[in-house]
Amino acid sequence: MQPTQDLSQVEIRRSRKRVRTVTAWREGDRTIVAIPARFTRAQEHEWVRRMLARLAAQERRRRPSDDELMSRATELSTRYLGGVARPTTVRWSTNQGRRWGSCTPSDGTIRISDRVRGMPRWVLDYVLLHELAHLLHAGHGPEFWAVLDAYPRTLRARGFLEGYAYATERGLPTPSDETGTDEDEPTDEVDDVGTDEPDVVVVADEVDIEDEVNIDDGVDLDDGVDLDGLAAAGPVGQLELELDELAPDPRA
Repeated sequence: MQPTQDLSQVEIRRSRKRVRTVTAWREGDRTIVAIPARFTRAQEHEWVRRMLARLAAQERRRRPSDDELMSRATELSTRYLGGVARPTTVRWSTNQGRRWGSCTPSDGTIRISDRVRGMPRWVLDYVLLHELAHLLHAGHGPEFWAVLDAYPRTLRARGFLEGYAYATERGLPTPSDETGTDEDEPTDEVDDVGTDEPDVVVVADEVDIEDEVNIDDGVDLDDGVDLDGLAAAGPVGQLELELDELAPDPRA
C-alpha cells in the first residue's frame, strides 16, 4: 500500500508547450508539479504521486545528520584551510532566523541554519567554510575573504544565495525575522544573502508511464543515486523527468 500523500499544498500547472517533461519543485510550503496539457486526470494523479515520492526521496538523500555535518566541516578545513580551523561542534540549528550560519569563536561552536538542509552540497560547503573561516578571522576583512578564496565555488555559492533572496523579496515566502542564537556570546554569522534550498534536475532518457523511472546512466532513481554528482539547473529543488513516449491512458 502506498503511503498517504498530502495534496493540499500541491499546485498543478498544465502547459501546451510542455510535451516531453514532468517537473516538480518546492516553492515555500507549496509543491509545484508542471505537466503536459494533454495529460488525462488519471495520468495527472499518477505523475503527481510519482513526483512527490521522488522529490521527497531526493531531499532525504541530501540532508546530512549533525555527525555528518561535523565530519564534512573537518574535511573542508583539512582540504581548504590546512586543518587549522578546528571547531568543537558543528550542528544544525532551527533558530538562526535570517542567517545561514553562525560561529562562536570563543568556544569553537558552529551552527548551520536548518534552512540550508537540502541545498546543493557546494552551497552547504560554502556556508561551512564561511563559519570555519571565522574561527581564524572574526570579522569580514580582507584576510577573511582571502581565506575563502581557496574555495573555488565561493562566488557561485554567494550568487546562488543572493538570487534566492532576490526571489523571496518578490513574492516567495520569506524566512522568519527571528535572529536569536543558542548562546548569549557574540557570534560571527553568514549574512542573509541567501536561499532556502538547492536546485537539482534529474532527467530520464526513456520513461514509460507503466515503467520505473531511470536516470540516463541506467541507475534506478529509487536506488540511492548520488544526486550531488548531477548537473544543477532550474528552480530550487527541481526534479525533472523527460518523457520519451507517454503511453495512452486506456481509461481516457
